[in-house]
Amino acid sequence: MKRVKPFNPEKFETNFIVAVALLCAGLLIYLGIQGPLFEGNIVYKTHSTVYNQLIAQDAVNTFIIAPILIIGALALYERKRLGRYLLVLTPLFLIYYAISYMIGWEWMAMEYQGNSQNYFFYFLGVMIAAILIMFYCLGAFPPRQKPRFTKRILVSYSAVLIVFLSLFAMMWSKEIFQVINTGTARGYDLSPTAFWLVRCFDLGFTIPLGFVSLYLLWVKPQSSMAVQMLFMGFSLA
Repeated sequence: MKRVKPFNPEKFETNFIVAVALLCAGLLIYLGIQGPLFEGNIVYKTHSTVYNQLIAQDAVNTFIIAPILIIGALALYERKRLGRYLLVLTPLFLIYYAISYMIGWEWMAMEYQGNSQNYFFYFLGVMIAAILIMFYCLGAFPPRQKPRFTKRILVSYSAVLIVFLSLFAMMWSKEIFQVINTGTARGYDLSPTAFWLVRCFDLGFTIPLGFVSLYLLWVKPQSSMAVQMLFMGFSLA
């Protein structure tokens, strides 16, 4: 009688994430080709001045994020540490991207035409893949990892990050107060939905995560590597 090999959850999860990462890379490349960067088949309900940003987003997804996912997936399949270090860079950026592209357009504005709703499930697939990759990577790093930076470097990094995050928060807050007081702000009249989505996500998630990652870097440097990499990947992208 043939002996059945016992189920290995760790191997299954690793291979599953490899497949998810490759699928996510394929979705990004497909959306990049269909978007304004190449074919222009996807039309977004927003002002034409926003399209330069959309082209840049397609370029980043196609030529930076997708290759990182592919290389990371192949390295993870080979059980190399590089795999988790690459994959953990992508989830927050991809979640931000997918949410913005699913709900961040001026759906109620009659002056804008678009068909991006036809690609909703592609964006949804990117978001689900990013969440799966994030949860896997958060558990893939060793519980204790010796930091490789000096106190001077940590102090310098902390000072720069605090200044950057604080200026970022003040800039967005100023624009929100401007809308509250005057009814408009820079770019608000053209894309009010995108205006609120970006400020909500940054002030409610990105900036707080930056401060939390900095706090953990000081008090739990050996066990916060995954969080640091998540934030670093999002910031760089």
